[in-house]
Amino acid sequence: MQIGYKLAAEGYGPEELVRQAVLAERSGFDFVEISDHYHPWLDNQGHSPFAWSVLGAIAARTERIGLATGVTCPTVRYHPAIIAQAAATLALLSDGRFVLGVGSGERLNEHVTGRGFPDSVHVRQEMLREALEIIRLLWRGGYRSYDGKYLRLEDARVFDLPATPPLIAVAAGGEDAAEIAAALGDGLFATEPRADIVQRYRDSGGAGPRYAEVPVSWAEDTHTAAQAALDTSRWALTGWKVMSELPNPVNFAAASRTVREEDILGQFACGNDPDRFVEAAKQYADAGYDRLVMQNAGPDPDGFVDFYQRELDGRLRELTPRG
Repeated sequence: MQIGYKLAAEGYGPEELVRQAVLAERSGFDFVEISDHYHPWLDNQGHSPFAWSVLGAIAARTERIGLATGVTCPTVRYHPAIIAQAAATLALLSDGRFVLGVGSGERLNEHVTGRGFPDSVHVRQEMLREALEIIRLLWRGGYRSYDGKYLRLEDARVFDLPATPPLIAVAAGGEDAAEIAAALGDGLFATEPRADIVQRYRDSGGAGPRYAEVPVSWAEDTHTAAQAALDTSRWALTGWKVMSELPNPVNFAAASRTVREEDILGQFACGNDPDRFVEAAKQYADAGYDRLVMQNAGPDPDGFVDFYQRELDGRLRELTPRG
């Protein structure tokens, strides 16, 4: 079992995110994963720096820890040719420590360029398929062109390529996306402890690592932890059908206004009881995930990292992924 640390780019500025990544390396985490957003989920989170610049700075400041996007949408806000170039560059700068996490995106971030974000989930997934084909094509070297139904590429070449391309982990919120991960990715990425997604991934030929985010909120007492998660992360309880569709933070504030502390306690491991944190992580291991990302919504990242070192590291690594 590998354990990752989530860099919440919506909650912290770029300098602080780099500092947390350095701390995570020093504290024994295997990798850090950063969200790639244009907007935060809620205005009171207050941040959303450019993830790729932050990752470059982290690569320069660290030596061992893995780096990952969690996740990038390579279809609307970015053209896949840009992501192919960015990922190749980051793989070189990090000496092969980078994993490209990709997904079909959310309207929150993708509508900003004015090109429109498809209403149909099927169209989004077909665009993601084409984007992955373009990225793979460019990583083969040479000048390449591509003429798809939604995306095109004309005489493009990525000149600086690593000897081994970065692993691509594809986000899946359902079984159809799990098939895309198996067909065009090297790994799976999920945010729910759903064994059916892992099973569809495996049944479709997927044999790579399986990443999952574990929602936690550390503080010295349960109430403080739950209130911190309520303040900054209540959007997570709206569900993917809402999360992928709303265009702005103000919409998420409205959609999540009825979320209460008891709702947070039902989804986040809150407080300072290590058994509760291990229990939350075990749900994902039992569903078949072998790369667990601790997504801390608590108010004290340094306190959480210290708690992880003292109470969680060994116990989480002992978890065995099902299958």
